[in-house]
This record gives sequence, C-alpha cells and structure tokens, in this order.
Amino acid sequence: VQLQASGGGLVQAGDSLRLSCAASGRTFGSYSMGWFRQGSGKEHEFVAAITPSGINTYYADAVKGRFTISRDNAKDTVYLQMNSLKPEDTDVYYCAARSPLYSGRYYVYSDYNYWGQGTQVTVSS
Repeated sequence: VQLQASGGGLVQAGDSLRLSCAASGRTFGSYSMGWFRQGSGKEHEFVAAITPSGINTYYADAVKGRFTISRDNAKDTVYLQMNSLKPEDTDVYYCAARSPLYSGRYYVYSDYNYWGQGTQVTVSS
C-alpha cells in the first residue's frame, strides 16, 4: 500500500483545513488508518484513528471536538477535517495504515505497517 497525504498549508488560528490521504491498492477497506503528527525533534504524536469500516473512531485529547477523521472506502481515501486550528497544531502530519494481518495499538505510530509522506500544517496566531 502506498499512501499520499495532501491538504496541508498555512492558515490562521481558528481556521479549518482538511487533510486527505489517498491509498493505492484494492484492499484499502480492510485497513485501519491513522493520522499522526510530528514536530521537529519530537516523536510521532497520535492524532486520530479509524477502523476499516469507519464505525469506530479515536482521537487524542488535544484534538477531540475539533478534528474529525473519516474515510471513503470507494475512493481509497481517509480524511482529517481540522477545525478551530491553534498554533500548537503546527506540525507535519502523517497518515498510516495497518493491514488486517497485523495487530497493534491504534495510537502507536510504529504499530502501523505503512506510512505516507508528511504534509505540513502551519497555524499562525
């Protein structure tokens, strides 16, 4: 599976952005998907995750109520709608996929087995 993240940019505090992560392959609908972010010199921080069917979603406390993860299995794409952005949301955002053959914690970056390149999100105050 190859993942291509897009949608990052420079916005002001309070604005919104929607990130997209397009996946290749015909088995996208069986993969758990996650979004992580990483600041310079820091570990990957969990942001949100979604189960293959899209029924269950999980969020970090820092983004709960502001961010929404969703997926369109027909388009092999997962989204991260980010509202009420804050300067502390500034980071490089990464999407990740975990195949059904793997088990792991949804909030741990290394427990996924496919990762996309990052997309920069910058929020000015």
